[in-house]
Amino acid sequence: MLSHPAHVVALGFGAGLSPVAPGTCGTLLAWAAFLLLQHWLAPAQIGELIALSLPLGWWACSVTAGHLGSPDPSSIVWDEIVCFWIVLWLVMPAGWIAQLSAFLVFRYFDAAKPGPMAWADRRFKGMGWRGGFGILADDLMAAFCTLLVIALWRTLW
Repeated sequence: MLSHPAHVVALGFGAGLSPVAPGTCGTLLAWAAFLLLQHWLAPAQIGELIALSLPLGWWACSVTAGHLGSPDPSSIVWDEIVCFWIVLWLVMPAGWIAQLSAFLVFRYFDAAKPGPMAWADRRFKGMGWRGGFGILADDLMAAFCTLLVIALWRTLW
């Protein structure tokens, strides 16, 4: 992990090295980090952090996937981190149960990859810069679908 700065970012500061459910560990790290960041940053500043984290993640994921020789290694979790930040940024303030629900819905969409997530995963799969974007693309779609489910839930109840 420490052999290249891109690896530190892409591997979620070590969360992706978990032998069990690295994507879930990365999402849990995102949740905890977001809760801490809220104490120091205004919502607009968190938005700016997310905006900067996306191209940083694209670079880190591209480099790390290339070094690992795989188009989407399970140890790369930056995609889960930044995309779950998007979800939390847009649903907060929310209580613990709403946050847990967002976590569970996001994890479902990310892990099961139904419909649009599978399309994004297939569409951008590969090595290099395209593949680095592909690592992020299915999680961006999972974040969008999570937000759609939350919006529908809030509208109907």
